[in-house]
Amino acid sequence: MKNKLLSAALGAAVLALGASAASATTLGDVKAKGFVQCGVNTGLLGFAQPDASGNWAGFDVDFCKAVASAVFGDPTKVKYTPLSAKDRFPALQSGEIDILSRNTTWSINRDTALGFNFRPVTYYDGQGFMVRKSLNVKSALELSGAAICVQSGTTTELNLADYFKANNLQYNPVVFEKLEEVNAAYDSGRCDVYTTDQSGLYSLRLTLKNPDEHVVLPEIISKEPLGPAVRQGDDQWFDIVSWTAYALINAEEFGITQANVDEMKNSPNPDIKRFLGSEADTKIGTDLGLTNDWAYNIVKNVGNYGEVFERNIGQGSPLKIQRGLNALWNKGGIQYAPPVR
Repeated sequence: MKNKLLSAALGAAVLALGASAASATTLGDVKAKGFVQCGVNTGLLGFAQPDASGNWAGFDVDFCKAVASAVFGDPTKVKYTPLSAKDRFPALQSGEIDILSRNTTWSINRDTALGFNFRPVTYYDGQGFMVRKSLNVKSALELSGAAICVQSGTTTELNLADYFKANNLQYNPVVFEKLEEVNAAYDSGRCDVYTTDQSGLYSLRLTLKNPDEHVVLPEIISKEPLGPAVRQGDDQWFDIVSWTAYALINAEEFGITQANVDEMKNSPNPDIKRFLGSEADTKIGTDLGLTNDWAYNIVKNVGNYGEVFERNIGQGSPLKIQRGLNALWNKGGIQYAPPVR
C-alpha cells in the first residue's frame, strides 16, 4: 500500500511539474516583464550598433523591434544584450535572452545538439575574404601561406579550415574571441587576410583606417543562412518569431509600406485585409497569442522587409549591399514567405 501511495504521489508531482512547465511560456514571461530581451552583435555596422547615446540600430536590431511591435505594438519594448560569438549560445540556452538576432548561421549542430530552433532566413549570406589591395591578390586560391584573421567560436573558423584543406593550401590562422580584437589585428597588419560572412566584410571595411586600401575578393566559400534563433520547447514563441519575419516579407510582396499601411487597411484585396487584421472574422493574430493587428503594428513601426534591408545595409546605407539572393522570390531572389491565411 505504501508503494502504491508513493507511486501515486510521484505521479502527481510529475504531472504538476509538467503542467507548470507547459504554462511557463516565453510569451507570458515577455509580457510579464514588459519587454523582449534580444541578443545582438557587440557592434557591426549595418546590423547592430549602438550610437553615442546607447540607442541601437541595424538590420538585426530592426528585427527585434519588429517582434516587440508584434507582441506589444511598441518597437521600443526591447532591451539589447550585446554578445560575442562565444557568449551568444550560452546566453540563449540559459534564458538570459528571449531571441538571438545576431548574424547567426543556421546549421544542423545548432538546430539539434545546441537545442535551438531556426526557421526564417532573414539574410542569405556566404563567407568571403578581404585583403589589402597592395597584395595584388585577385582570388582566394592565391592565399596559400597567408596569415588569416578569424573569430573563434564561429562557422567561419570551421569553413576556413575546410576550404584550405580541400584546395591543398596552407595558411596561418590568427584567432581572436572578440570581434573588436579581430578588427584591430587586421587593421594593424598582424594578418594578411580577414575572413567572415561577406556582408560583415563590407561592414567592417568601412571601419578601417583606410577603407579604400582594401578589397573583398569575389569567392563565396560557404552557405550562411542567417536568421533569428530561439530555444526549443516553446512552439508558440517560435511561431511568433518566425511569423514576424514572414510578415516583413509578405508586406513587401503586398506592396505595404510604413507610409501606406493605414491606407492599405482599406484595400479591397481580402489577403491584405486579413494580413492587416481589418477583416472582421480574422483570427490569425489570436491564433498566435497576439492581437489581430500584429502585422499592421510591425509594418507601421518598422516597415516591410525591403525597407528594413535598404535603410540598414542596402542602397540607403553606407554599405550599399545589393539585394541579390535576398530579393523577393518574384524579383529574382529567394526570399519567400508562407501565405497568411
